[in-house]
Amino acid sequence: MQSRPTEQQKSLYVKLAETLVIVLVTFVVCFFNIISSFEKLLTDRLYQKPRGINNKIKIVAIDMRTLREIGAMGTWSRQVYADLLDTLGDYPDVIIMDLMLFGEMDASGDQALRDACARNPDIVTGSYINYNSVYSYREDGTVYIDNYNIETIDEPFMADVCQTGFVNSLPDTDGVMRTALLTADRDGQQLCSLSYRAYQMYCEKHGITPNLPRLENGRMNIQYAGKPGDYEVIPFCSVRNGEVDPRIFNDCIVVVGAYATGLYDQYAVPNSSDLMYGCEIHANIIQALLDQKYPVRANRLTVSAVYAVLAGLIYLLYRRIRPGFSIALMLVVTGFFSLLAIGLNDGGLVLPFLYFPLFVILGCALSILHSYLAAAAEKKKISDTFKKYVAPQVVEEITKSGGYSIRLGGESREIAVLFVDIRGFTPMSENLAPEQVVDILNSYLELTTNSIFNNGGTLDKFIGDATMAVFNAPFDLDDYVFKAVKTALDIVAGGDAIESKFLEKYGRSVGFGVGINCGRAVVGNIGCSFRMDYTAIGDTVNTAARLEANAKRGQVLISEEVYQKVKDRVTVEPIGAIPLKGKSNSVFVYSLTGLADAPQDTMDIA
Repeated sequence: MQSRPTEQQKSLYVKLAETLVIVLVTFVVCFFNIISSFEKLLTDRLYQKPRGINNKIKIVAIDMRTLREIGAMGTWSRQVYADLLDTLGDYPDVIIMDLMLFGEMDASGDQALRDACARNPDIVTGSYINYNSVYSYREDGTVYIDNYNIETIDEPFMADVCQTGFVNSLPDTDGVMRTALLTADRDGQQLCSLSYRAYQMYCEKHGITPNLPRLENGRMNIQYAGKPGDYEVIPFCSVRNGEVDPRIFNDCIVVVGAYATGLYDQYAVPNSSDLMYGCEIHANIIQALLDQKYPVRANRLTVSAVYAVLAGLIYLLYRRIRPGFSIALMLVVTGFFSLLAIGLNDGGLVLPFLYFPLFVILGCALSILHSYLAAAAEKKKISDTFKKYVAPQVVEEITKSGGYSIRLGGESREIAVLFVDIRGFTPMSENLAPEQVVDILNSYLELTTNSIFNNGGTLDKFIGDATMAVFNAPFDLDDYVFKAVKTALDIVAGGDAIESKFLEKYGRSVGFGVGINCGRAVVGNIGCSFRMDYTAIGDTVNTAARLEANAKRGQVLISEEVYQKVKDRVTVEPIGAIPLKGKSNSVFVYSLTGLADAPQDTMDIA
């Protein structure tokens, strides 16, 4: 026969099940990037830190001043651009024309620009890729929709005399430019972006081997060096008019492009709340290539698996330590991970940042919640247990006030002890059916229990047909000796009320004998680690038991100590000193007959 799992085994199974859920949820959320919007916003703040711009990259800006002097950009003769290129001469290492110079305009202006480009081999200008969507086949034969199929390429009219590179930009779904499309494939031919072509030209001129970063679908993660406005900007018209010395562009990479809001070449970027012009983005891309600052994203499957396993292990650790330590562990782990992720990003590896700390924090919260619920369940269990011994209203009041701590082991307290026993129970049980005996016993025990609880006492135990109660333990109880006396009188009165019922029902009647003593006793949890009882022991308890044994039917015997504490509020009949079993000296005993009359109010008359 298969044995049932122990409580410890059940607890282990619960922990393992919760850990498995943490592992699976962490993996799924991270692998499928379910909260990518929040992830991007967070990594924008943490990973995109300005590192200082390269002063050898300069922007010749078609700004508002230039537009006011020359006119609307679409009306310019290409002679304007030819004049700029002739002014710059061969001082720059590379000149990037971030412009759409498609089709012919005026013949003389077009020819002038063509000639200027032919004279300077260090010029690269923009082309544009037109995409469409087509059905394509993977290597395994499955069909998919290719949304980036190159249909046509718009080339500048002077493409035959200068270098070209496409200017297509592909912002993320939230409109932020976090990646740069460096390459595209057309029928096996690799096409280069404007920025990447300029980088290649710069490397070739300086004898540097171009380093192509690891790309994802041709994209490079941009590690921005500067924010909008950080790069040196010289107005287009100032250069063309000869207002600046062209030697300032010596050995520089010059980006010529739109730098006015009305030209619609601005984009959201991750390192600033301001929009950045396209020519500034090209400058950042080129500097990232030169600095070799293009962090690659870690493999998502590997990262998701590692995050999931670590989150599960940390959760198991949370469940083994106290909530305060769990919070400290959570802070240490998230802090260490933050430093590690930022450091790896600086070193060229991009880790998803949000998911691991998120589930470390959620795991901590879940473990604290579990501890709280476990404590609440344990508290309820203790509360329900004490309600079997202490008046429920007392337990509720203690629970509300928070005074719930009970020391294990024993403590010495001043208490009152009450013993009550059914007289004539043994011969009665021999002459009645078992179910009749149980009916009588349960009725009398219910009476004694309710009487104890109604007076704030603690039900210590049932001993066969006897009941033991203590007052002022485990919690302090005001006027506890009088309440013990009141309990005895309630029991006797209640016994008289139900005696006739059983006499009529079974032809038998029983009564109570009660003994009460007070004094110091050892009270606490007595037993062993796996089985203990809350009880009181000592001479005070033994004396109360002997008094009950000497009480006649319907009689309540109290000790001298009890009488001295309540003598003004009770009526008694002195019995005198009687010997008690186990006591070397006789004990003076009183028979309790009732409560004294309440004092009458008096009034002074003048």
